[in-house]
Parts: sequence; structure tokens; C-alpha cells
Amino acid sequence: MITGSIVALATPMKVNGDIDWEALRRLVNFHLDNGTDGIVAAGTTGEPTTMSFAEHFDVIRTIVEEVDRRIPVIAGTGSNNTTEAVELTRYAKEVGADYCLTVAPYYNKPTQEGLYQHFKAIAETSDLPVILYNVPGRTCSDIYNETVLRLAEVDNIIGLKDATGNLERAEDLISRLEGSGFMLYSGDDGTACDFMLMGGHGDISVTANVAPKAMHELCTAAVAGDADKAHQINTRLMPLHTQLGIESNPIPVKWALNRMGYSEAGIRLPLTWLSERYHSTVSEALQLAGLIEDAG
Repeated sequence: MITGSIVALATPMKVNGDIDWEALRRLVNFHLDNGTDGIVAAGTTGEPTTMSFAEHFDVIRTIVEEVDRRIPVIAGTGSNNTTEAVELTRYAKEVGADYCLTVAPYYNKPTQEGLYQHFKAIAETSDLPVILYNVPGRTCSDIYNETVLRLAEVDNIIGLKDATGNLERAEDLISRLEGSGFMLYSGDDGTACDFMLMGGHGDISVTANVAPKAMHELCTAAVAGDADKAHQINTRLMPLHTQLGIESNPIPVKWALNRMGYSEAGIRLPLTWLSERYHSTVSEALQLAGLIEDAG
């Protein structure tokens, strides 16, 4: 099982919106060189909802090939169409992904029973280990703790990415699943440090896109229970955690990657490039984290 800092990788794009395959490979190696413990390919931050099936498949395949088994790859295979999520998961297994991350269906607003049956169907049609993803702020679909506990009993469902930012809720799950082998990951950088210090296993992180080494060090310390070191690093990164949410993800992080020289200024509609009034704010956060020298 993966512990530590898992990057929710942004997909580099050219100014015209085409995927920049060369930049994607460079970005993967940036993470391999800086301690990232796992990579999510074509997760929400990677903009899969604006990709064709062929592009989605190719992003997963390219990342798997470039990583070459050096760290685990988690394929984003979520959809609000269960049949489509099953197909994406099967493909991810075929090309060598190690796990899949599948989000709660968006827009449909299924019941808790519908969520249970959706994830169960994905798990039963592939032997690729499934990590659930709960992010109700984006999906309007919330996997309640009781439903997570039911799903934890399903063979092949091995973990949860919890992006609610609700530490009371996370503490309940951590205590009730202790010793079960079920993995619990934060999906909210601002609360991830405390989530891990309570017993969580890692952070599936947006901040790790631009600060992989620091996020690896933070997560390593927090998972080991070294609160002093974890809080020290987290304090330095907190402006970055905050400002990378100043507009809808992945708008700010793609701007930051461009500012750092890792990608062109490419994003796909309906998302647009970061508003100019926020450029200095995000630059200052990058500078405070020691990632650029000049915020000007």
C-alpha cells in the first residue's frame, strides 16, 4: 500500500489546449527526482472530463511507461456513468497502473445505495485495487462514513481519498477502520497534515505538483507521528495550500507550473487561465515556499 505524498498530477497542455506529451514526461521525472511517493494519472486535477477517451487512455499509458515501476501509479477512472468507469478501470489495468482512483458520480446525485452499487460494480469487474474519492464540494455527491464502511468490506476496494476537509469526520473513519488495512488519504492539502497525524496514511495532493520534495518530507513526518517537523513544513507551505485554491483547481496550479517553467500556458475550456489579479498572490506563495526567487 502507498503511504506519503501522492501527487494529483496536472496534465501539461500547449497554449492551444493540446496535451504536451514531452512536458508530461518531464513533469513525471520531476516527481521521480524529488521524492513523490505515488502519481495519480488523469485524476480531477489532470482535467480528464475535457479529454476524449483516447486522450484519457494515452495520459494513463504515458505516465505508466515513464514511471516504469519506480513508484506506484494510480489511474483516475471516475465517471458519473458506471459503465464508463468500469471501462476506464479495465484499461488502466491493461496498461499497468497499480491502483485506480474513482470519484463519486457527479451531477446524477445518487443515493447512498446507488453509490454503494456503483463502486461495487467497478471493484467486481476488475482486479485493479480501487480507491474511492469523496469530494462533495465538486460532485454534489457525498459518500457518508457508513457507506465507506460498507464499501471497505468489498473485495478490491482498498482505500478512500477524503477531500471534505472535515477532520472530525476523518477521525471517526480512522478510529473505526484501525487495523483493517483500509487506506485513508487526505485530499485537502490545508488539513492533510492533521489528517495524517491522526492516523491517515498520506495525502493525494495538489500542492505536490509544485512542491514535491517538501510535500514528501511533510507526509513522511506526519505519517511517522513527528508532529513538530510536520507542522514546521506545513506552516511554510500553508500559503501555497491556500492560494492554489484561489480559483477552481487546476487553474492556479497550472499557472504556477507555467511560472516555474514546467509547462506552457495551456488549459481547456470551460476552465480559463488564472485571472491576472491573482498572479502576484500565487507568485508570493511560491516564493514563500522557496520555489521561486522573485515573486515579481
